[in-house]
Amino acid sequence: MERIRIVGGAPLNGTIPISGAKNATLPLMIASLLTDETLVLENVPHLADVALLKRILGNHGVDCMIQGKRAGQNGATAETIELSAGEIVDTFAPYELVSKMRASFWVIGPLLARMGEARVSLPGGCAIGTRPVDLFIMALRELGAEIDIDGGYVVARAPKGLRGGRIVFPKVTVGATHVAMMAAVLARGETVIENAAREPEVVDLADCLIKMGARISGAGTATIRVTGVDRLTGARHAVMPDRIETGTYAFAVAMAGGDVLLEGASSATLERPLELLAEVGAEVTTTNEGIRVRRNGSGLHAVDVSTEPFPGFPTDLQAQLMALVCHAKGSSHIRETIFENRFMHVQELARLGADIHLDGQMATVNGVARLKGAEVMATDLRASMSLVIAGLAAEGETIVNRVYHLDRGFERIEQKLGDCGATVERLAG
Repeated sequence: MERIRIVGGAPLNGTIPISGAKNATLPLMIASLLTDETLVLENVPHLADVALLKRILGNHGVDCMIQGKRAGQNGATAETIELSAGEIVDTFAPYELVSKMRASFWVIGPLLARMGEARVSLPGGCAIGTRPVDLFIMALRELGAEIDIDGGYVVARAPKGLRGGRIVFPKVTVGATHVAMMAAVLARGETVIENAAREPEVVDLADCLIKMGARISGAGTATIRVTGVDRLTGARHAVMPDRIETGTYAFAVAMAGGDVLLEGASSATLERPLELLAEVGAEVTTTNEGIRVRRNGSGLHAVDVSTEPFPGFPTDLQAQLMALVCHAKGSSHIRETIFENRFMHVQELARLGADIHLDGQMATVNGVARLKGAEVMATDLRASMSLVIAGLAAEGETIVNRVYHLDRGFERIEQKLGDCGATVERLAG
């Protein structure tokens, strides 16, 4: 099993190109199931989760071509992929595939909308929380689907097609908003989705669906309206820049010090994290090329924050912020409100010398003057990056085990950091 080795103490200087967003790419790829024509996606990141979803979609009959070649024949940079679901050969999504990536459950919406049926495995457990699918099921039932749970599978049927309806989510849910929107685009009549997720990735999916012929308004607000159409066509769409990767590297620069341009990044999707970054003590400047982050010699300041749905502070940056304030002067307070088990990185940060105390969903981080390198274990995708950030400022050598977590969501991390002066290398198991 591969590991990442980091030698701390070097500032970061240079340019880090921001990849396409993983959290936008996955639903965009799944949307290819809605049409028998070709969907072309540009700026697709080279990630383990993307590769896995290509396999899952292939199981349903989606043909995936990469820059004119078959999947797996390309390098490790952003790709343009062509997804063609001319014929859906199977509406069954087995446990052995769905259990590897929860987002693959989202195929249930397009399959049901286009084929009138789907049998999709329940996703199973998750390291950072239960993340149940009850809101997905509720949304599809509101669109007229008949749904049963049979032997660990969600069996959905709509033999006469889906019909428009009113979906009111009791809490904000990004995944179920994606699925409801994809299902509604081929339903008869109008669908109103209330308390919809407002995340930029939802807007990106809506923009792509509109290019495919869908009639959607209100994406990015709490109320989305969808008027169903008979069929969708192919389209060409560029995946939005990854705001979580942007925030992660911004925090890394603040931690290590230096001056880095996050090329291609958009500040419009990161207002709250960038505000916090300034409060911590970094200098943030938006340019035509992206976002520039600088911190040269100044100390870090403690902050208080709660994770919230967009436009609040994202839960996917909570672990990275916690690593940053381990070096701040004073005590920071971080409340996690989205997932009930997203503090597993705390004990690993403590191995580096962090002083963190937990009380339920509240973490109190008392800043320390120095961190010291150690061997640590990544527990999930975002937590693994918090250990890298801490390692950049720790004295000596830090070894991060279970690199496969990083590869799920961060493209070429050792190259991007190494090009800016960090000592970061991948080691064979």
